[in-house]
Amino acid sequence: MKTGSSDDIRKGRSWLEINTKNLEYNARLLQHLMPSDCEMMAVVKANAYGHGAVKVSKCMNEIGVKAFAVATIDEGIELRKGGVEGDILILGFTDISRANDLKHYRLIQTVIDYNYAVLLSNRRNSIQVHIKVDTGMHRLGISVEEINKIAEVFQLDGLKVIGIFTHLSVADKLEEEAVKYTRGQIERFYQLLKQLEDRGIDIPMVHIQSSYGLLNYPELHCDYARIGIALYGSLSSQGDNTKLPSQLRPVLALKARVIMIREVAAGESVSYGRDSFIRKDSRIAVLPVGYADGLPRNLSYGSGSVLLHGRRAPMIGRICMDHLLIDVTDIPEVKQGDVATLIGEDGQEEILATSVAKSAGTITNELYSRIGIRLERIYI
Repeated sequence: MKTGSSDDIRKGRSWLEINTKNLEYNARLLQHLMPSDCEMMAVVKANAYGHGAVKVSKCMNEIGVKAFAVATIDEGIELRKGGVEGDILILGFTDISRANDLKHYRLIQTVIDYNYAVLLSNRRNSIQVHIKVDTGMHRLGISVEEINKIAEVFQLDGLKVIGIFTHLSVADKLEEEAVKYTRGQIERFYQLLKQLEDRGIDIPMVHIQSSYGLLNYPELHCDYARIGIALYGSLSSQGDNTKLPSQLRPVLALKARVIMIREVAAGESVSYGRDSFIRKDSRIAVLPVGYADGLPRNLSYGSGSVLLHGRRAPMIGRICMDHLLIDVTDIPEVKQGDVATLIGEDGQEEILATSVAKSAGTITNELYSRIGIRLERIYI
């Protein structure tokens, strides 16, 4: 990933523009929705969903956010080496052989099951941990029903338990059955906390909400809310409804420069496969961005479009690893060097990440997190 002046980068092949004012706006908006005693834990895994983990985290530091979540130990180390301050929680698995790194870089490890806790404790590194409780997602965590094992983790000499949390599996859905299931997860989690208290265990920092958990269950009293996709100005899917209106502002724009324009006669094929034919004499523009940059190949054959001069131009043929073709026949003013917008605004038109994800048959989270590292980034 490169960063630099906007003038230098905009001379490149393709790039991302990251609007830090919108990022700060989203963070403050979401903080306002939290109870006064709840803090944001900014989820910056997967390179901050493609937005640049160190830059995003330091921006959050500047407005007072002091807790972050990543997926891997190396993501945590990158933040520390980049000067990020505050708590950094690793949500996923870390091999116990790297216990010294956890200690050295002041990282907090998630306890993903009881046996893992014992092995980590045996390293005698006095590692800070959060206990993950499985209340119904059945991925990571100690089962909520195994209260004895959860209680024992608090007693392990090699660990310092400073947090406990669970993960709501359908917090993004407001249908009756989904709400009932989520309410059940919430109830089981808080019953566990009460049982631990009854055993004389001091309850550490608690977190249960993700972005949708906050927007759909804002009444929960937690110490942290783990905010991922909403921080970046989007929901996971187009048309998602939430109890609280999000009013989020998109943070990321994806742009590419027209590097070539050519005339293609009716009946000719374009791109790989010779399965996409031009129906009439057309002007075709080439953009230097492709699936290696994270653009879903499912947008091929006209499923996707770009903005040029405030108008839409369809993608045609197959998206390639490094290039794609667009039909600019109806936008005659397009010339070599013009900037095309794949995600973002151009004039009165806008292409939202949620609509791109829908056209590609995926969710915004995947679209963002697969954005390639070779795309240069401008922080505006």
